[in-house]
Amino acid sequence: MATPTQTDAQARAERPVPAAAESARSRQPRGTREQVRLLSGMAHLSLAVWALAVVLPLLFTFLGSFKNTEELFGDPFALPGELRWDNWARAWNTAHVGRYVLNSLVVVGFGVTGTMLLGSMAAYVLARYTFPGRKLVYYMFVSGLTFPVFLALVPLFFVVKNLGLLGTHTGLVLVYIAYSLPFTVFFLTAFFKTLPSEVAEAAVVDGCSHTRTFFQVMLPMAKPAVVSLTIFNVLGQWNQYLLPLVLLPGDAESKWVLPQGIASISTAAGNQADWGALFAALSISIIPVLVVYVIFQRQIQSGLTAGAMK
Repeated sequence: MATPTQTDAQARAERPVPAAAESARSRQPRGTREQVRLLSGMAHLSLAVWALAVVLPLLFTFLGSFKNTEELFGDPFALPGELRWDNWARAWNTAHVGRYVLNSLVVVGFGVTGTMLLGSMAAYVLARYTFPGRKLVYYMFVSGLTFPVFLALVPLFFVVKNLGLLGTHTGLVLVYIAYSLPFTVFFLTAFFKTLPSEVAEAAVVDGCSHTRTFFQVMLPMAKPAVVSLTIFNVLGQWNQYLLPLVLLPGDAESKWVLPQGIASISTAAGNQADWGALFAALSISIIPVLVVYVIFQRQIQSGLTAGAMK
């Protein structure tokens, strides 16, 4: 005698396929399925090529940081004969990479903090409040996205110089904030518009001021977008080279940031450069950015898709 479990399994197996599902499968042409597979395969191949284009230079850099000059000019992807940590020590101490890293941490820390604080407040006001000239202010922010940095270098140099901030971290931080605000305001304004107005209205009814409503209610709701933009601003300001080159001239070497220091190391001695220390310095500059991205990659993805999911 068949058990109840066997009887149920047989009934499910003998149950006819719904006509709608069978009709949908029959209507899908075989050529369409093959095209989908082909496009999927091409997409995976493109991603694999892109991954190799990113990973191979990183691998070459990290391997080169442990090699001597002879090994570097030999097989580029061969393993080093030994782990030469003295390359890293020379880069950190003799080439002053440690000082450049500290300067970059200070400048990027204050720059990103100011960008996110001012950008989030401006975006919230532009998204949630109606006042004369609101669209004009918004479009002025957005217009900042259309100006390449190098077009404004000369007037920017004289503005910072006239303010007495040339060759200072303060001047560089203010310029970082100014150049990071347009994208931050543009992105966060769109995100704040997706948040429910009922929550803010309920907070006001409960006695919250506009400032308290923003910092304690609305800003935590925008956390995915804020985290994503914070990471993007960290990466952009950490890798910035042109602005520090203009605003921190040669007589302010003690205040140089990391991209300036590495560029100086690579050009200081020409063919007599300490290549092992140079690759170690490059590795030191890559590691913080790589760690930040690996740790917060899910926050980046959730922040980019949160607005579309609401």
